[in-house]
Amino acid sequence: MQTGEYDALIVVSFGGPEKPEDVMPFLENVTRGRGIPRARLEQVAEHYLHFGGRSPINDQNRALIAALQELLAAEGPQIPVYWGNRNWHPMLADTVRRMKQDGIKQAAAFITSAFGSYSGCKQYKEDIERATAEVGEGAPAIVPTAQFWDHPGFLDTQTERIREAFAQFDAQPHLVFTAHSVPLSMASTGPYVEQLNQACAHIAAALHTEDYKLVWQSRSGPPTQPWLEPDILDYIRERHAAGARELVIAPIGFISDHMEVLYDLDTEAIDLCNELGVTTVRAATVGTHPRFVRMIRDMITTTRNCAPGCCPKPQRPAPASGPSAAATGRPGS
Repeated sequence: MQTGEYDALIVVSFGGPEKPEDVMPFLENVTRGRGIPRARLEQVAEHYLHFGGRSPINDQNRALIAALQELLAAEGPQIPVYWGNRNWHPMLADTVRRMKQDGIKQAAAFITSAFGSYSGCKQYKEDIERATAEVGEGAPAIVPTAQFWDHPGFLDTQTERIREAFAQFDAQPHLVFTAHSVPLSMASTGPYVEQLNQACAHIAAALHTEDYKLVWQSRSGPPTQPWLEPDILDYIRERHAAGARELVIAPIGFISDHMEVLYDLDTEAIDLCNELGVTTVRAATVGTHPRFVRMIRDMITTTRNCAPGCCPKPQRPAPASGPSAAATGRPGS
């Protein structure tokens, strides 16, 4: 498919609240149809209210879009960049409706999730199909770009971010990669864990280290449902008990510093490290690094070819009645 066949690029992301009064409606959108108790939503809402009720993800998407617009204006292709979210404004269907009004016929879609899973890949494709169906006749064709978990523009940028964190230590510390935990029912039917393991191994080799571990964060399911382990907080305690006093935490599963990074890592994990006396630096995400932005521009002509039956929707357990019932649970984005 040639670049000229696309007359727009759309960034498709998760969305997040912009102010305190948005928080509960946003969480209700995220969990609609899952029977999550109000008490659990209120508990998760406190994470957002801790930061003034504003998720950083929307501002980070605005910054990414601005960087893309600057690069496209300078080097082409000369196409507009749109933005649509799964769970908060600008909602994807509203953006597709605007694209139709603007006369867009076919757009490439960059999905802001690097690794393959139902919630990080297939569900976004379903979101796109649902949005175009809602807009109806005349809606633009929207074609997701290829996954980028193994793209040099992603891996090399993440390697550079970790190298910058290493530079703050006299000796190379233990490296802890983190990604969003998911239920084992989801992990066992998709490429998520395998892709993460391969990406971590590639980056560790580039850094000339074998002293690393992939762990999980942001688990949100009921205790009766098995999720990927170990959790980052448990792993920090384990490493401390084994004598580790220096760590670099690299959130490889996230492309920007949104709520799971700011709260689960920069708040909870760093607070625990400070309590234990473990010197810890959290490596930056790829964000708007020029190499990563150029990767997105270069991917406009590559389409997503998922294997048949890849990343099926997981079977959810019956909702729990207590505060441990799932509230979010999305990898990446």
